[in-house]
Amino acid sequence: QVQLVESGGGLVQAGGSLRLSCAASGRTFLKNTMGWFRQAPGKEREFVAAISYSGGTTTYADSVKGRFTISRDNVKNMVFLQMDSLKPEDTAVYYCATTPYGWVPTTHSEYNYWGQGTQVTVSS
Repeated sequence: QVQLVESGGGLVQAGGSLRLSCAASGRTFLKNTMGWFRQAPGKEREFVAAISYSGGTTTYADSVKGRFTISRDNVKNMVFLQMDSLKPEDTAVYYCATTPYGWVPTTHSEYNYWGQGTQVTVSS
């Protein structure tokens, strides 16, 4: 069993920054790819970023490439999402998730454990 708890969301003006954190518990975290997804009201959950266990492979959605950075600390069992140059269209609930697969998937159906989410609101 894996438990994921996100934090760091909030209200920020366009152009600002936020850093999301995800604290993980459970032995399976140590070998898993981790991902961030987001869901805006009335929209489907969409992929944001993912990182392999070693941190050597990362992938990003085109909409956040160059603005967001995913990282992890396997000693502290933490995953982070640094979000810079935020835009109003980044407003959503952001979820941390883990997958049992060794590669870096980008579809939510390939992730099996999810956090409760943290709200990010970007004002114009």
